[in-house]
Amino acid sequence: MKVTKEKAAAHRAAMVKAAGRLFRERGFDKVGVAEITGAAGLTHGGFYGHFASKEALAAEACGAVFEVALNRLPGGPRAVAADLDGFLDSYLTERHRDRSADGCPMAAFASDMPRQDADLQAPFGAGLETYLEKIEALLPEDGAQDGKSRRDRAIALVSALVGGLALSRATAKSAPDLSAQILAALRRELAAA
Repeated sequence: MKVTKEKAAAHRAAMVKAAGRLFRERGFDKVGVAEITGAAGLTHGGFYGHFASKEALAAEACGAVFEVALNRLPGGPRAVAADLDGFLDSYLTERHRDRSADGCPMAAFASDMPRQDADLQAPFGAGLETYLEKIEALLPEDGAQDGKSRRDRAIALVSALVGGLALSRATAKSAPDLSAQILAALRRELAAA
């Protein structure tokens, strides 16, 4: 039975969405094609009609999850807060920490990226660059804080968020008090900055 173009596009989108969730939750190397297609409600038989490889799907999924993350920033169509302070409060939460499958692609993928090929590193780098530009645009003008450029402040802020979330996730099960302290301390420090 022939699948319509619309149905084929829906199947592809379902695989990209499922892959994005699974890759953020468990990493690129811990998820197989059959598991991705199953999570998308499909059989793995049609996978290669949509993608040349799992790596090609991973690159597309990486770009797609960055698009979702960018849309959640203040000013985006699915913003989680009206301003940067509200966004920081929503980012540094136990809920975000505990739901990596729906969370920040930078925190989920950063430690995996050095082991991936250039075709996957490219959408990660492009997504990070766009994210930095959006954060930079939300910050006060250059020189407003200790003469540092908005670009430098955006890089420092995003690095603190991603690193803090990663450390909080890494300690959530073995040291839950420390995990919560990391989130709370980072919220306080960023609010003061």
